[in-house]
Amino acid sequence: MRRRTLLSASLGLGSLAALACFDRPNSARSDLRPYSGSGKAFGTTVSIALWHDDATQAQAAITEALAQVSQVDALMSLHQEHSQVYQLNLLGRIEKPDPHLVKVLTYARQLSEQTAGAFDITVQPLWRVFTQAQARGELPRPEAIASAKALVNWQGLSAGGQQVSLAQPGMGITLNGLAQGYAADLVLASLHAHGISHALVDTGEFGALGHKTTGLPWVLGIKNPRHTDALAAKAALDGRQLATSGDYETFFSPDYIHHHIFDPATGDSPTTLASATVLAPTGLMADGLSTAFMVMGANKALALAQQLPQVDALLIHKNGAIQVTPKFPALSA
Repeated sequence: MRRRTLLSASLGLGSLAALACFDRPNSARSDLRPYSGSGKAFGTTVSIALWHDDATQAQAAITEALAQVSQVDALMSLHQEHSQVYQLNLLGRIEKPDPHLVKVLTYARQLSEQTAGAFDITVQPLWRVFTQAQARGELPRPEAIASAKALVNWQGLSAGGQQVSLAQPGMGITLNGLAQGYAADLVLASLHAHGISHALVDTGEFGALGHKTTGLPWVLGIKNPRHTDALAAKAALDGRQLATSGDYETFFSPDYIHHHIFDPATGDSPTTLASATVLAPTGLMADGLSTAFMVMGANKALALAQQLPQVDALLIHKNGAIQVTPKFPALSA
């Protein structure tokens, strides 16, 4: 998976390893020390930074958490031949799917229902035709888009504990809009189980435990989609997880009109938003909703966010205008 890099950890730092220099999470705990670790997954670098009072326990927690990420990547990768997503796309069905896969597919269906199909993991045929055309130095022809679009149908995916199947030959799924958020959830749960109280996690989406200084939350910088060396805003993590989707990390035309997010209704990319940042109770929700909001556009996205408990959004239009839900914890950039 290749993911967009739209966020910089705390005031624009490029990697979470740099968080080790931050103030102690609790000034009364002089025994806390910074620890960090990273690994490769989803086509990017996954990072964990934490504070703890025991080096052995901290390193064990990081090792186990990174193993959780690797498990999700191996299960849901589009490119690893042994992944269940790869096998599903190749064969049209898999038997005895992994429970993690079933959980993510179940949420994908729920989100498709909530968004009237704006979120749809069966857009993989559209990705194929656009990447094939890009390899030829062009955009796909309208008839190729129409043929791929005919295979996009979230209702044609059946997922249960015994089998996952696709309704038509040629259909395919992508979990690039869910897997990294789900991995962040598993990492946070693993760290918590190891007794970690203060941590910041970057799996391509962000999650946190505790805080970095007494009374001060972890802060993330949201990059300007058209000036990637500048921030459009900063957001304070408040116990929720954060994800951003945007048009500029993986694109098929230099004007960002055609990019890696597809609108199932048109067979091409949505046209109004440059990025969507979402805070939600879980990384899985934040990841999926950020993709869905890109497709839905600002008005529908903001309306849905207001209906969902503990969900807030910051949306940046292609013209640079910013809209936020009333409770989004935005800070001045």
